[in-house]
Amino acid sequence: MSKCEQCIVRQFSSLKALNKDELLKMAECKTSHTIKKGEQIFEEGDTTNGIFCVKDGVCKLTKLSANGKDQIVKLVKPGELLGQRSLISEEPTNLSAVALEDMEVCFIPKKEIMEFFNENNQFSLNVMKTICGDLKEADDHMVSLAQKSVKERLAETLLSLEDSFGKNDDGTLHLQLSREELAGMIGTATESCIRLLSEFNKTGLIELIGKKIAIIDRNKLKRMSE
Repeated sequence: MSKCEQCIVRQFSSLKALNKDELLKMAECKTSHTIKKGEQIFEEGDTTNGIFCVKDGVCKLTKLSANGKDQIVKLVKPGELLGQRSLISEEPTNLSAVALEDMEVCFIPKKEIMEFFNENNQFSLNVMKTICGDLKEADDHMVSLAQKSVKERLAETLLSLEDSFGKNDDGTLHLQLSREELAGMIGTATESCIRLLSEFNKTGLIELIGKKIAIIDRNKLKRMSE
């Protein structure tokens, strides 16, 4: 069993506030899971009874819209926690979490998390700050959807994907989203997203290499996104 105190990713989340005894307690109660690309970690409306810590891999948090399409609300990378909001509000999950690549996640049961929450002020403060950060992101995204054109949102999203997840050796975006997923992130139809990518490719902003995307002119994309 891997030791929580030796786990590097916990330093990136609220868990960094836990002391040695709490980390030992967490190591005893947690369970580790391998999630294959495309598999769900949880579905909208589930009761999770704990939180997931992402040790490796990336997942998308999605909301099913009225037209039956998945709207991507957030991308979650290693070190982040899943399910903390519904745990504290004691409500079913508001979003679905689906692996975009093979993942390693650890599940920590509600009982232990609530003990940490009640006994460790810094941990509970960290959780609150994270939830506030998510709210701020949601506000910014809502304003972006209302005030920016689809073209501006696509430019913004491509830059964000490179900044958050990096590039491969060939210069292409490391996190490979399908055209449908990309459309779901910027809130448009897949056809519109494909058309815009083709336009960006023709004007030298990006290069399309098969299904992969490489950013060529960051400055122009940045100006366009603003």
